[in-house]
Parts: sequence; C-alpha cells; structure tokens
Amino acid sequence: MEGTIVIYPIMTIGHLVSIVELGKLINLHHHHRFSVTVIITEDQFVTPDVTAFLRRASETTSSITFHKLPTLSIKPSPNRSRAAVRGEIIGFNNPNLLHALQTISETSTVRAVIMDFFCAPASSVVSDLGIPIYYYVPAGATFLNFMLYLNTIHNQTTKRFKDLTTTKLNIPGLPPIPAPGIVPLMDRDEEGYPYFLEMSSSLPKSKGIIVNTFESLESIVIKAINDGLCVPEAPTPPIYTIGPLLDSPINQSVEGEKSENQTLSWLDAQPSQSVVFLCFGSRGVFSKAQVKEIAVGLEKSGQRFLWALRKPVSEDNNKHFSLEQGDPDLDALLPEGFLERTKDRGLVVKQWAPQVEVLSRKSVGGFVTHCGWNSVLETVCAGVPIVAWPLYAEQHFNKEVLVEQTKLAMPMEESEDGIVYAAEVEKRVRALMESDEGKVFRERMHKMKEEAMAAWSESGSSTISFTKLVDSWTN
Repeated sequence: MEGTIVIYPIMTIGHLVSIVELGKLINLHHHHRFSVTVIITEDQFVTPDVTAFLRRASETTSSITFHKLPTLSIKPSPNRSRAAVRGEIIGFNNPNLLHALQTISETSTVRAVIMDFFCAPASSVVSDLGIPIYYYVPAGATFLNFMLYLNTIHNQTTKRFKDLTTTKLNIPGLPPIPAPGIVPLMDRDEEGYPYFLEMSSSLPKSKGIIVNTFESLESIVIKAINDGLCVPEAPTPPIYTIGPLLDSPINQSVEGEKSENQTLSWLDAQPSQSVVFLCFGSRGVFSKAQVKEIAVGLEKSGQRFLWALRKPVSEDNNKHFSLEQGDPDLDALLPEGFLERTKDRGLVVKQWAPQVEVLSRKSVGGFVTHCGWNSVLETVCAGVPIVAWPLYAEQHFNKEVLVEQTKLAMPMEESEDGIVYAAEVEKRVRALMESDEGKVFRERMHKMKEEAMAAWSESGSSTISFTKLVDSWTN
C-alpha cells in the first residue's frame, strides 16, 4: 500500500454522491496502491437523504473508511446566509480535521486530500501539514470556469451583479452570460460573497482540480481553462476531467420503493419515446401559481408526461430552493379536474422519482430539467433531449452553455415577473416531443451519449485523465 487518499466532502447530497463515487473508483482500480478515507461532518445542512446515503455507502462499501468528525459544540451565527454559515461551519471544523489527518498519518502516508471546493476554508489545515490539496468540483467545467475567473471580475468592477441590468459577462470559454439574477449569492453586499472569493483564490493554489465532466461535453470551456485564460495572473493547476460519475439506481431505489414501483410500471406501459419527464432535483420548488401554469401547459400540449412535484414553500415566484420535506396536496395545488382529465396520459408523483431509472426507460422521450449538473450528466448518459429550466446555483451557467454553445437543449423562457406561463410550457414540450427541431436535439443527445460511454473506454479521455491523476499522487 502506497498511502491513503483522504476525501473531504460537504454534506449536501448533490455534492456528496459523486465524490464518494470517486472514492469507489480509486478503490476499484487502485485498491492495492491506496486506501480511501472519507471525512464525515455533522451540521445543520445534513438532511435525511444525506443520512440515508451515508448509511448505505458505509454498509455496502467496506473498502472505504468513513471517519466521522466530532459534533461541533460551537453553533453558527444566527440569521446568516446559507453560504456564510457553510463557510463558518467549515472553519469551526478545522481543529477536528487537523486531528483526523494527524491520526490517519500515524499509520499511513496521506498522499493527497481531495476536498470539495466548498471546503476551501480548510485548505490552510491541509497545506500546513505538507499534504497536497486537490479540489473536487461536482459541477461541470462551466461553473469551474466562472469560479476561476470570479476574482478577475471582482477586480474589474465595483458594481453588484444584479445592478448590471443590461450587461452580459464575457468570461473566456463561455457564451455571454446575463449578469443580473444569475449569481445572486455572490453580490458584494451579500455576507456569503467573501466565501466565494476565497474559493476563487484557493482553486489555482491547489495541486490539481478534479471535475465531474468529460472532454467532449465541455471541450470549449475546458480548453479555455487549460490555456490559462480563466486565471490570467497565475499558473492554472492541472485539470482532471474524470466524469461522468453518477449515482447508481441502487442508491436511489431506497428513497421510496412503493413510489418507484408505481412510476416505473406506469412508464413501461407507455409507447416508446412518448413521455416527457419533468423533475427539478431534490431542492427545486415552485410557487403555487407556477405549478398551475405548468399543469395547464402540460394538459394543452396533449403529451404524455411524468411530473415529480415538490411542495411549494412560498408565493414568491423567484424562490426556487428549499430543504423542506413533505408531500404536496395535489388536489389543492393542481387545477380542478386536472388529474382526472389527464389520468390516461399523465402521472404526477409526490416529491421524488428514481431519476436514473426513469431516464433509462424506453418510453421517456424528453426531460424538462433544472440543469443541476448531476441531472445533466444523467440525461446525457441516457441520451434523452432536454428543455432547460434553471432555478438556482450554477444552473443558469449550465443552461447557457447547453443552449448556446453545445446546442443540446431548448430553453424554457420565463417572463419578466419570474413566471413561465402555460403557453411557453405547452410550446416547449410540443417542440421537444413532436417537431423536427426536437428530432435534431434527440440525435445530438444520442451522439453525446455515445461520447460519454467512450470517455471511460480503455483509451477514453476520462480514463487517461484519471490515470494521470493517480500517477500524480506518487510522482
């Protein structure tokens, strides 16, 4: 055994799943060279799906050690933004992380610490021990590109992003990105803004950056990063593209077996490529008004549909993120008689659907998605064309690249009041499922599916990149 690779994730399901998959990948291909230890923390962001995932992972992956840090006795400051609290918690955990790394080092050489890029406030702990830091980006190269360039943008203007109402951000390798509303948590007057600046400054100082993507999916963006255009004032560390790393159907199946069986049985009874799937991740929510517009648009489209619907938490049409759980009241939310009128061609499921399994079904011909990166990779690997409807976080960046650069997605256009009206839903769903344009998107996505599969072939881009990453730990 040549040493240990320590993985330090944040306890958010969208980040946690793929970084643990990376640990499994290391163990699968190099178990004789490296042991893998995943550092687990407890904080207020740990949700039931995170707890369930960690339990399954520890039970089914005996070759990976899960090292749990002590529960924090210090509480984050009240009434702070989610980003600010996240950064504060990571800082509070630094003494525990230091002790964990020292303990591991007593019996094994720690060759590298792979940390989620959100864990940047812990970088000093690792570097002071002389251990190489590799950042893991569970999002694609598109958001990495922005994060690397953020300090440059910060130094170019003193204005807030949301005040640049007519401005598009010109970032190397990306199509012009509309400034207002895209990154509201990164405005200068937001208390979490310094946290993102710290990430931007820390990324170039690492030994390497690991990204859950593959070369042909984001080739223009990756080239801009590798050419040093995103960090003009310093060398760019090596970029390792080792995707797609996806959640397995086994992990998803325990979320709700009864719901899963009903959903998949219904899909299996539908004609080939006839169903449009609407799902907006484990955190995406809409207002009641928006839910009704989606329902009306789906009904008027005449298309078969499967819709995973979460409970609204606000009447604000611009609030799209929620950690709240609870089944929605379909009768109260949906237009009167909607379920009865669409029962022969539609199915609405509460909260959740087994997305990997759904996208793999032959009956699914289209996907209306929030463009979370895991969902993008899952639909690419299934070869299902998409309508892009971004809601929060980096999803707006993903949408712009998918629509404008790679031409893999149709956009869902919202009005100035933040609502996507029924006519737009109807138009986009019809176009995706019925039009010649939709066929073109389907052909492009099928080709990208083949390229995703080729990335992990013996001479594929992700295989080569992963090999270089592993070699860097001993050279």
